[in-house]
Amino acid sequence: MKRCIISLAVAVAACAAVPVLADPPPWAPAHGRRAKHDRGPYYDYARVVEVVPIGGARRERCYEVPVQEKPNTTAGTVLGAVVGGVLGNTVGKGDGRKAATVAGAVVGGVVGHEIAANQAPREGYRRECREVAGEASAYEVTYLYEGEQFRRRLDYDPGTRIRVRVDDDVMPAGRDRDD
Repeated sequence: MKRCIISLAVAVAACAAVPVLADPPPWAPAHGRRAKHDRGPYYDYARVVEVVPIGGARRERCYEVPVQEKPNTTAGTVLGAVVGGVLGNTVGKGDGRKAATVAGAVVGGVVGHEIAANQAPREGYRRECREVAGEASAYEVTYLYEGEQFRRRLDYDPGTRIRVRVDDDVMPAGRDRDD
């Protein structure tokens, strides 16, 4: 029983000590990372707040897309109606001539439409253009270091954190504060 209590006490003490011994997150300030008597520049990490791509002009890219064009059925319908009307007019006699002309035009229009619609579709091409972005030539990076905001231009996207060279105690070396 005594061994269990001692083992449990050691386990609790070990769990309590782990956060104290763990490294701070990469974006944490440099407090306590170097001794007070150390002088000169050192490197630390800052949290990136915003990354804006610069350059990389947008351009238009065009290409040909194959399409199948359906045949125009209007010409077939009109031609069929005219031919049917003429045939109906020649077949009809007397008072039935008008009715035969109308019936011939309707039947001829339907037949002409069906013939035109059953033709094979024509293959063609249509030109489509889309706007695409070019690659950025630089990135304007805004980052926070020890509660202050700084801005820097880089030739790559740094992601969520950035390595900064720090002179003195607070200000990253060679960078201006973002006012």
